[in-house]
Amino acid sequence: MSSSPRQPKLTQTPAHVALLDRDHSILAFNERVLNWAYRKDVPLLERLRYLCIVSSNLDEFFEVRAEPHLAAEQSKDEKGTFTIESFKRLSHAAHTLVARQYALYNDDLIPTLEAQGIKIVSHGDRNDEQRQWVKLYFEREVRPLLIPVGLDPSHPFPQVANKSLNFIVRLSGRDAFGRENDIAIVKVPRVLPRMIRMPDKVCGGSHNFFVSLSSVIRAHLAELFLGRSVGQFSQFRVTRHSDLAVDEDDVKNLRTALRQGLAHRHFGQAVRLEVSAGCSEHLSNFLLKQFDLPELALYRVPGPVNLVRLSQLVDLMDAPHLCFPFYKSSYPTQLNPGTSFFDQLKQGDVLIHQPFESFDGVLAFLREAVNDPQVLAIKQTIYRTGSDSVLMDLLREAVRRGKEVTVVVELKARFDEEANINWAEMLESIGAQVLYGVVGLKTHAKMMLITRREGKQLKRYAHLSTGNYNPRTARLYTDWSHLTADPLLTMDVENVFVHLASHSRLPKLNRVLLAPLYLHPKLIQKINELADVAASGGVGRIVAKMNALTDEGLIHALIRAGQKGVKIDLIVRGACMLPAQLPGVTDNIRVRSVIGRFLEHSRVFYFRKNEEEELYLSSADWMNRNMMRRVELAWPVTDPVQRQRIIDECLVAYLHDGVDAWDLLPDGTYARVKSMGRRKAHGAQAALMARYSGQVDGQGA
Repeated sequence: MSSSPRQPKLTQTPAHVALLDRDHSILAFNERVLNWAYRKDVPLLERLRYLCIVSSNLDEFFEVRAEPHLAAEQSKDEKGTFTIESFKRLSHAAHTLVARQYALYNDDLIPTLEAQGIKIVSHGDRNDEQRQWVKLYFEREVRPLLIPVGLDPSHPFPQVANKSLNFIVRLSGRDAFGRENDIAIVKVPRVLPRMIRMPDKVCGGSHNFFVSLSSVIRAHLAELFLGRSVGQFSQFRVTRHSDLAVDEDDVKNLRTALRQGLAHRHFGQAVRLEVSAGCSEHLSNFLLKQFDLPELALYRVPGPVNLVRLSQLVDLMDAPHLCFPFYKSSYPTQLNPGTSFFDQLKQGDVLIHQPFESFDGVLAFLREAVNDPQVLAIKQTIYRTGSDSVLMDLLREAVRRGKEVTVVVELKARFDEEANINWAEMLESIGAQVLYGVVGLKTHAKMMLITRREGKQLKRYAHLSTGNYNPRTARLYTDWSHLTADPLLTMDVENVFVHLASHSRLPKLNRVLLAPLYLHPKLIQKINELADVAASGGVGRIVAKMNALTDEGLIHALIRAGQKGVKIDLIVRGACMLPAQLPGVTDNIRVRSVIGRFLEHSRVFYFRKNEEEELYLSSADWMNRNMMRRVELAWPVTDPVQRQRIIDECLVAYLHDGVDAWDLLPDGTYARVKSMGRRKAHGAQAALMARYSGQVDGQGA
């Protein structure tokens, strides 16, 4: 990891460097994800899936990030970070991204799908037999669930749920009571599938003809309004601000307060309105007024108003040749099947690189602990584990077997609140000790502690991870799992659990850096120490991999260190506010983003001071919320062999990626890395897949 630093000619102090805009950086990340949908070397259905992923990401972006910009526009506030201008700039960037999505969908993906015999058949393209089948499907499956609402003084505009599919219809003529109310709303139930496969018999033997639910309803709107004529109509979908805000200091029962809040989440403030491209001005203006939105919040789309639901088409297809080749994670190479985990960990720590190695190793560790009569207690944090979890079943079995089970459940894990509330209630009902961490802080640390009686002593074993205890996402996200019996490290984990449960003063920790108490100042201290070393002629080197870099204190420390000669490489998947490669300011800092088949999720921090190396794994990104408002862990990997393995697989490999990597330019845009020379380009994820599956090369990823 050595490199010769450059001493830039200082033009600006770190505090005066203009940082990149966080929200625009998030949209830039989605541009990089969308690039996968454009790539011809990616299997067709996977390209469609990436298009859906971008739409899902945009939904969350509007649900969480858009409200303060919109509020500034509505209040005509020109002060602070969020202003009328910030709303306009963000809206322009979002409209541009959405336009690129639909251009790709209509001009490339749809024709390419049809060339492969996969067709979404619109009403105008259906033959008589197909139209008859759609009519029967509408009558049987759809119409019984639809209740059109005509608007009048006794029927005001209905509550429209967040991201739900709806139709607005303009009617002519009079209703059954002789009135001229001309607007009606049709709400489409979420339980109905959005993509429906038509039977072979009406498709000339083709097995891959589909109709969209919106097309089915659109074709039969008139039948919902007997005696009236349907004129203008449009699909529409509203996105609402959905970040739950609960004052923990002002509630007696957080779980109850959150459950009550969840009931209202679907009806928060509107922040975006999507309508069909052909929606009339009359109807779009009517909707904007109902939702109290400005014109820039309106998105006219030439296609389905919810591209996310096209993922159902991918799931309905049985076409392996149009998907990524199946990849089966190998069983962790450091584990010996049939040998006790406890015996193995006495010999040394075990690292598992997911998803190249299977999360099954972690489940096997917990399963052995559950079944071992010498294990007395299991403590674990839960942030995102999913609604159907083998891991939670194992904890339930541990309680049944009489073990002391303590679970710190984070009830405020965004968009997983309901699942976590349900798990907390289930575990509590069978006798587990359920805790909710520290008031005002999210518990984002991923840790498990096993206490086992061995002779006359109690021995601790721990699992620490950069990712969640979720078997499904463990197949899709890159993360590191660390199994250890190190007495100093496991003692730290024990003390953190006690601290979370009792809120007692935390004793001095041996190895763990804990947020919000120590992690932020320790990281800045390490960066500053390297700056001093480089300034005095020594070698300072930082390589850090994370999901986001938005904490201004850490950014300024990095800029200062770079200006003093520290060579810095940052591998930041998503938002990054540090302007890299700015002449005379950040010449020694390079920022790279890798977007691959798997979601990059691991956090790894490497520091080199002359010949001395330190490497930490962490649950924390370098964001203010992680450093100041969450319980997070960073812990050192002290074994030189294990440390080098992480350096090789998670840092060096990504710094030399010539396929899936993007470099951040000084103006905040990203340029895809182009491989130089005649040698075949290297993709980090493909190489790791090949390494762990025993292949010679990494093709197919």
